[in-house]
Amino acid sequence: MTPSPPSPSAPSWYAATANRRETWPRLAGDLTCDVCVIGGGFTGVMAALNLAERGFDTVLLEAERVGWGASGRNGGQIHSGFNRDMAEIAALVGGADAHRLWTLAEHGKAILRERIRRHAIACDLRPGLLYAALKPRHLAEITAWQRDWHESYHYPHLRQLDRDQMSAQVASPAYCGGLLDEDGGQLHPLNYALGLTTAAAQAGVRLFEGSRVTELDPGDTTRSPVATTADGRVRARWLVVATNGQHQPLASALNRMIMPVSTTLVVTEPLGAATAAALIPSDLPVCDLTFTIQYFRRTPDHRLMFGGGVNYGQRVPANPQVTGGLRLASVFPHLRGVGIEYSWSGTVAMTRNRLPHVGRLGPTTLFAHGYSGHGVALTALAGTVLAEAVAGDPERLNLLARIPHRPFPGGAWWRRPALVAAMGWYRLCDWLR
Repeated sequence: MTPSPPSPSAPSWYAATANRRETWPRLAGDLTCDVCVIGGGFTGVMAALNLAERGFDTVLLEAERVGWGASGRNGGQIHSGFNRDMAEIAALVGGADAHRLWTLAEHGKAILRERIRRHAIACDLRPGLLYAALKPRHLAEITAWQRDWHESYHYPHLRQLDRDQMSAQVASPAYCGGLLDEDGGQLHPLNYALGLTTAAAQAGVRLFEGSRVTELDPGDTTRSPVATTADGRVRARWLVVATNGQHQPLASALNRMIMPVSTTLVVTEPLGAATAAALIPSDLPVCDLTFTIQYFRRTPDHRLMFGGGVNYGQRVPANPQVTGGLRLASVFPHLRGVGIEYSWSGTVAMTRNRLPHVGRLGPTTLFAHGYSGHGVALTALAGTVLAEAVAGDPERLNLLARIPHRPFPGGAWWRRPALVAAMGWYRLCDWLR
């Protein structure tokens, strides 16, 4: 049976504005190498690039095309820290490890920016990120957030905004204030993924697309790891699993630790330079503080990109243009009825504690996934840390592996319905509180 060709990039605004991409062959036959990386997203490509630069013979297997999953479809926002309050992280892992994790997350942002600069990746990287408060409780949250980051972690880049200051940043009546992270940012995620891939290929990584791994043997102390596809097999001294929300049923042990969550993005028709600038005079990306999260930004061609409405049921809206348009109009009422030219959905891997899950499946099989919506910067960190561990320095991987994680309860029969009900509760909280 001949395997189907890899799917093209999701039909998104990102795909329509992507830089030139290379096409990589399908794996055919058996290979041996030092390290086999499974997954051609941010984590896998960053790991492969680091490994090749360290002199490891590295093979990367991607089931579809490089950047096909969340790496090529996300909102492109660069967040500081993690998708959990640092005070809660300190309570979970202790104060000393919380400070170490904070330093790691900051290093992730630095790695991302340095790679973009070093490889001259044209991905529209820009600084700054706005968190938008819709209710007084959000203002209390960001006040505590700013104080903790400043006092406990010496982070000087947060600036709280009142209603008038927020209105000067975003022309919406929805917000009563906000928080500006001057060291956050935004980029074109697909172009970033493609640029990293070009750098990896130039460093000597052997890349294969349309090469879905159908069987994974993590190996043990007596045998090497093996990754098997429909047309070939890779035997390696080390295996790196970097498939995030796309790996099931490849590794059931990992599947239990995440919940794939769908989110939808839409992009308007061109609004014109003056209209787009009037909507977001600051030209900063925006993320609100609701449980179900909405995020948006201007595009360089004067459109508005708007995403959110996370769905634990993984159901894509029947008419995402209408659904996305209604959400957009809730923030910018005067855009009600504006034309939507692009819409797409994607999967984010969430862990129960909303912190990344990193560790080992075997003596020489490593994994990283579950960035819970903060993956643009954290994947740069994870890919680097995975390569360090292969090279004999597992200290930072071990720190991440110490984060306690629990599987999602139950099996497939009732786990998802329970989470759908939980999401309904969170939506109700957004409305009532």
